[in-house]
Amino acid sequence: MVDLQSQYQKIKETVDQSIQEVLNSSAYINGPYVKEFQADLEAYLNVKHVIPCANGTDALQIAMMGLGLQPGDEVITADFTFAATVEVIGLLQLTPVLVDVEPDTFNIDIVALKKAITPKTKAIVPVHLFGQVANMEAIMEIAKEYNLFVIEDNAQAIGANYTFSNGLKQKAGTIGDIGTTSFFPSKNLGCYGDGGAIFTNNDDLAHTIRGIVNHGMYKRYYHDVVGVNSRLDSIQAAVLKTKLPLLDSYCNSRREAARYYNNAFANNPNIITPKSSSCGQICNQCDCHVFHQYTLQIKNGKRDELHQHLLDHGIANAIYYPVPLHKQKAYVDERYKEEDFKVTNHLVNTVISLPMHTELDEEQLNFITTTINDFIK
Repeated sequence: MVDLQSQYQKIKETVDQSIQEVLNSSAYINGPYVKEFQADLEAYLNVKHVIPCANGTDALQIAMMGLGLQPGDEVITADFTFAATVEVIGLLQLTPVLVDVEPDTFNIDIVALKKAITPKTKAIVPVHLFGQVANMEAIMEIAKEYNLFVIEDNAQAIGANYTFSNGLKQKAGTIGDIGTTSFFPSKNLGCYGDGGAIFTNNDDLAHTIRGIVNHGMYKRYYHDVVGVNSRLDSIQAAVLKTKLPLLDSYCNSRREAARYYNNAFANNPNIITPKSSSCGQICNQCDCHVFHQYTLQIKNGKRDELHQHLLDHGIANAIYYPVPLHKQKAYVDERYKEEDFKVTNHLVNTVISLPMHTELDEEQLNFITTTINDFIK
């Protein structure tokens, strides 16, 4: 699904040198590379504050802690996503409220979102799924109307832009009150272990979060807030600092692969290709999608057969996600009604994700698409 070894070989000399510098300095925690990467990412995102942390799940949890959400507060998020988004809500004894997604973008459905708001609702967590920015203009309008916090789960969409109706562009993760991301190795900007970060333009919120990530300390051994131990180590920061200048080219390579896929499947009546519509238009080339995953919908009921057929031909593929969150044992709730999750329940039976990374070449893409078109007719 992701060729990290080939990507590494292209930047091996610089990465190896950076890691060696960390080893030579022995500044493994909060060393110079962490501070430099933080500053570089702030500049790239055009955001006032980046607070690095240990992983993307921690980033979500710390964001909610920083906002002062209390047990019982309701947090609305999408049903069709990875469990990390909802598990931190449960860990903090908040109340998750899952809603359906849009059939073309897979992102949170705006009508369902607004319908789910109650007097107990305190926050919305839009997930920029598979690399495409959710409808942030509508989400921010709803948040303003109901006085809600917005936490962007940007684990899959770092580098994507959102275009508002007035033409203004803004980086994904910098639009809401807080943005969070993951630097898991397979992400568009990935390190060689675990890593994450939190973004905000709010000075007071940034100050609170900086304490939370470091045991609640602003001065050593003086604990002003309840915190956690969640820090990005210097070796991972060195890798990320090396890769950040390449992020836009990585995203462009993924878009090129997506265009190849789209063109190859354009005339197949049983395949629905992903759509980019977060910017208010349907297109295949806009910068609101960075294609962390390239996900098809198979219309003829042969998704599972295709999954095995590709494996039999040595082609990696994955089903993201086979079970919706509202049906997971950990998150079953009598409040949920199946008729409220029609799109999600359909997607879990039809989606399949294909190899998507920066090293895909035309020979590989041709083999993948030909194999699929020969099987799905």
